[in-house]
Amino acid sequence: TRDVVANHLVSVPDPNVTIGRAARPLQVEVVVRGYITGVTSTSLWRQYADGARTIYGYDFPDGIRKNTALPHAIVTPTTKAHEGGHDEPISCADVVAHGIVEPELWEQVQSAALGLFARGQEAAERAGLILADTKYEFGLAVDTGELLLIDEVHTPDSSRYWVVDGYEARLAAGDEPESLDKELVRRALIELGYDGDGDPPALPADVVAAASSRYASAYERLTGLAFVPGDTPIADRIARNLAPHLERAAGRAGHGDPA
Repeated sequence: TRDVVANHLVSVPDPNVTIGRAARPLQVEVVVRGYITGVTSTSLWRQYADGARTIYGYDFPDGIRKNTALPHAIVTPTTKAHEGGHDEPISCADVVAHGIVEPELWEQVQSAALGLFARGQEAAERAGLILADTKYEFGLAVDTGELLLIDEVHTPDSSRYWVVDGYEARLAAGDEPESLDKELVRRALIELGYDGDGDPPALPADVVAAASSRYASAYERLTGLAFVPGDTPIADRIARNLAPHLERAAGRAGHGDPA
């Protein structure tokens, strides 16, 4: 993504470990949506179905169908929840008005987010998928102050992926698109009466298995590689793979260099 915006990634020494540049996260989650869908309180469809027609500062006409494409991708930020709180919808104008992000920096963030989303949609299309929406996190590099894309990018955990084959038929039938993301987990939790407060209930084994299968399928489609589960025990593998990096960091610290 460096041609769109600088990112924090330094290396991936283990499948479960990312070494990244230190950054101070911006206190806003940057969600980009290309379709109207969703079941949570911050989703476009949930608010639209409840009667709202101005959502995240955008005006929507009557008669929109669930799971259909928007005229163009839009940025729909949310506040960043802390200590068990909930993310709350906020307009792009309010991000600046409330002093969450400075105006010029927020313009950079929005431009980067839309550029990243377009890149993600292209990658999804090549994989036979639709990238319906996704979440980005941005921060300012501790050493240089430059804007960085941080955290995960275009994973099934931060993004909503639908399978292209059968999408139109399912839409015509009023069915949900076939998804390769965590939407089935959200729905399962809602069916169990969980609204995000307190400890979540245990998920049925078939939901866990289905989520794992969908994530693996998304990985294989997007990367063109076979998904191979990591060696276990995981803690031993991580320690083994991180050892050289920790030794180098300790050596730099011993010579007075920042680790």
